[in-house]
Amino acid sequence: MIYTKKIFTISILALLSFNTLQVNAQASFEERQTSAGNIRMTVNNLGMIGNAFRGSYNVLKYASCEFPTGSGVEHLFQGGLWIGAYINGSQVAVSTGAIDDAAGYTTGKQNFEFSAAVGSGLAERSSLIDNPLYKTEAVSHQDFVSDFTDKNTVVPGTNIVINNHLFPLGADVHFESYNYNFNFANYFVILNYVITNNSTNTWDSVYVGYWKDGVVRNVNLTVPAGSAFFNKGGNGYLDSLFIAYEFDANGDVGFTESYVGLKYLGAIDKLGLAHPLVRSNFDVHYNAWQFNNTADPLYFSPSDDNQKYGKMTAGLNFRPDWETLIRPTLSQANNRSHLMSAGPFVRVAPGESINVSFSLVCAKKVEDGNPNTADNDIQKGVLVQNSLFAQTAYNGEDANFNGVLDPGEDRDGDGEITRFVLPSPPNIPRTKIIASENKIELYWSNNSESSVDPISKKKDFEGYKIYKSTLGFDVKETQDIIRSLKLVSEFDRNDNKLFNNTSFGEIVLADSITFGEIANSGDTIYYHYKYTFENIQNGWQHAIAVTSFDQGDEINNLESLESSSLPNMKRVFAGTKGNDDFKNGDPFVYPNPYYGVAAWEGLSTNPEDKKIYFANLPSDCQVRIYTVAGDLVDEFEHNDSYNGSDIRWMSTYSNPTGTVFAGGEHAWDLLSKDNQIIARGTYLFSVRDNKTGEIYKGKFALIK
Repeated sequence: MIYTKKIFTISILALLSFNTLQVNAQASFEERQTSAGNIRMTVNNLGMIGNAFRGSYNVLKYASCEFPTGSGVEHLFQGGLWIGAYINGSQVAVSTGAIDDAAGYTTGKQNFEFSAAVGSGLAERSSLIDNPLYKTEAVSHQDFVSDFTDKNTVVPGTNIVINNHLFPLGADVHFESYNYNFNFANYFVILNYVITNNSTNTWDSVYVGYWKDGVVRNVNLTVPAGSAFFNKGGNGYLDSLFIAYEFDANGDVGFTESYVGLKYLGAIDKLGLAHPLVRSNFDVHYNAWQFNNTADPLYFSPSDDNQKYGKMTAGLNFRPDWETLIRPTLSQANNRSHLMSAGPFVRVAPGESINVSFSLVCAKKVEDGNPNTADNDIQKGVLVQNSLFAQTAYNGEDANFNGVLDPGEDRDGDGEITRFVLPSPPNIPRTKIIASENKIELYWSNNSESSVDPISKKKDFEGYKIYKSTLGFDVKETQDIIRSLKLVSEFDRNDNKLFNNTSFGEIVLADSITFGEIANSGDTIYYHYKYTFENIQNGWQHAIAVTSFDQGDEINNLESLESSSLPNMKRVFAGTKGNDDFKNGDPFVYPNPYYGVAAWEGLSTNPEDKKIYFANLPSDCQVRIYTVAGDLVDEFEHNDSYNGSDIRWMSTYSNPTGTVFAGGEHAWDLLSKDNQIIARGTYLFSVRDNKTGEIYKGKFALIK
């Protein structure tokens, strides 16, 4: 018997989202996803973040704000910029980039009041010299850059009216987002806005804010739809750090142990640095309200410009009952959104600009045995640390954060404060990984050794660290690949008195090698080092990475910094190599018999998340599977570049991009060619070597 495969029903929201994207395509709307660090977050060219979970359904498959990468734990519905002011001292006007809406952004929808010129989009650039998108003007490892405006009442290139956009400020906005791959800075994304008054009117009592609807849930466990998905968030605000945050109060607790925060970093206007710590008449206001609420006198969603401006200028954090009533209320589960606004900027005349910066910060919750709703200082410990480092990145050369370039702070010698500067570890080693039976070979080049520290201006490379994941890291409740990487070995220079002075003798190759001679490899890099992992379990996924670290800088009080493990980290499956001409024995299946489940399949109950392996296959072959009656069940082509992308298990527990298999193995999901679940019994298979035409026949059994 063959059972019918379960079909996932596409929701109405998915169809609406598809139609939305079709409309947006006509209106110069573009979304991209951050990928340099440990946050996968959708960013668009209208300065918004998050995608209202359209990424779960559309063809782009972008995460809204997943942290850690690959975990399935999302942290954000959507967020957008707000600008509010008096026009010529009389008319209140507020332009909003996003606000409460169950379907998120749609072209022309009320309260989504920014638009972009026809032909514009979201540019990408990188400060990494090896990156094809390298630009000298890049700030971070992955910048996204765009320009948009609130001046239009009709979306450019369309006849779509921006609904109820009655009083444009005449604001042109240049937007840049920054994210880094450094292990010590891969948990935040900086949002930097230059807002220019390109109207004929003066703006008075200006406030700039950011609205965010945080949602911390594990979408691998719970489909992102319905009120029960969105009403589990707890909220809070840390006055001393100017960060509004959210956590999962009682939704997927145990699978979502993290915080997401929105932090005000600072602003520059014609008076200099605008921040409560340096300007006495300047404040940051925090507000939260029930999503789309119109009745609550305190937690209502503002509907017109006067109400919006009122929220921007009067924060809940300034109320006398903030500590006794409001803060405890916010920590309880509900569906709320946040607004954090800074001001007032006293007067912005035509042609003048304000440069305002926020940061989206994610952090692991510190387990202390208390429920999530306790939201105590211990639980928030990592969030505090991470937000401080985001602030350090913004401060840059302004080390004492006073807005003045003091003696010794001008590191680049240009005579002005340079912000968004981080200390830098050596460059990430270029790697090559080869899998074979019970073995993984890691090769890397010596490119890290010529790295120059941006602060000390010295070549301060010290050594390498090699990491491998623990067995079964990929099939746990919540995958956190960075935490799963465990230090296997460490090698450093022996010509100084730093660290262990092990030397590189154990790993250095007698002669550097390149794999460019391998057909179609395209790899012309020369590799100088090799490390071999022995006794590796075939068929299991292993994560492998090598990093470089520097000597530290005692003068500048910097500890040794280590390059990121993410960019060159590979997911590797050891197994049999390509068996051309069947010279290495017969092809086979494992496990055989298959008893209905294998440990490597994880906790998923989806019957499509199954797999067995065909092994000892030729590097170019065709595999066919039959019932004992001779009926064709399934067939597939195999070659030595196989990456597992043809089975669902890989999208649930792995990532085919960059995955390394041994050339003679191919995973099969136990589904027929008609995507039906096959029943227990004995099955026959044939393997045809496409180079020689030779055929091998075998069998395997399923016992359920």
